[in-house]
Order: sequence, then C-alpha cells, then structure tokens
Amino acid sequence: MYATPEQITAANKASVHALFAVATAQFAAFERLSALNFNATKTAFEDSLSQAKAVLSVKDAQELMKLTAASAQPTMEKAIAYSRSVYELATQTQAEMTQLSEAQATEISKTVVSLLDKLTTNAPAGSNFGVAAVKSAMSAANSAYDSFTKVVKQATNMADANVTATTAAVVKKSGKKKAA
Repeated sequence: MYATPEQITAANKASVHALFAVATAQFAAFERLSALNFNATKTAFEDSLSQAKAVLSVKDAQELMKLTAASAQPTMEKAIAYSRSVYELATQTQAEMTQLSEAQATEISKTVVSLLDKLTTNAPAGSNFGVAAVKSAMSAANSAYDSFTKVVKQATNMADANVTATTAAVVKKSGKKKAA
C-alpha cells in the first residue's frame, strides 16, 4: 500500500490549516494583550498626570500624606484588575490552544486507525496479532491522553479558583487597611 499524491497533498493541506489555526489564535491573543497593555499604560499615564497636579496643589505635609494614602487603594485595585485581565487572557488562549491540539490529535488518531485498517486488509496471513497490538497501543495512548487532558483541565480550574480567591482576599485586606 502506497500513499497517492492526492493523499500526500491532503495531509499537507491539513497540516498547513492546523498551523494557520494556531498562528491565528496566537496573533489574536497577542492583539488582545497589546490592547490591554496599551489601555493600562494610557490609564497609568493619565493617573500620573492627575496625581502630579494634585501633588503640586498640596500646601503642607499632612495634606500630602492624605493624598498619598487616598491614591494607594485605587492604584492597588487597578493593578489587581490588570493582573486578573492578563490571567483571563492567558487562560482563554490556553483553552483555545487545547481545543486546537485536541482536534489535531483526534484527526491524527483517525488517520492512523484508517491506515492500520488498510494495512490489515493488505497484510500477510498471521500478522493480525501485530496489528491488534498496535491498535491496542493506540487505544491505550488515546486513553492516557484523555486522562492527561482531564487532569490538566482540573488543575486549570483549581488554579483559576485559587487566583480568584487570592485576588478577593488581597482586595478585602487592602480595603480593611484603608478603613483602619
């Protein structure tokens, strides 16, 4: 059994499409991150300007201390919001990459199974055991991949819950310090 030029062309096309899908997802993530960074930088610059103007209008040290203390909480909240946005973007991008890799793995598995089926029809007598062993190994590999994917998803969900809880605790703690 030999691969035909059409089969080689189809395989190459599928590989190029998969590569383009990954590249498109990565560029979209980069675009979102760039926009997030631009907005954060713009906001920080505007806040710095207004803080500088406020500092210039201060008349004594007591007023300067109040101004500094008053600006700390909003700055902390903006930093936490920024880090949360970056984390969400990374999580979203990771989910997209996982989805693309799962689709690619499924397609490869189908191709290998199809190839094994064709090989079985053209295989010499007595080779059924070897083909069955390869199919069994493929099934075990797919099962292991599925288990690994589930573990990664659970770990991602747990990390997401931990980040959310930690962020909430930091915001709550910094709010208590401000009130005190």
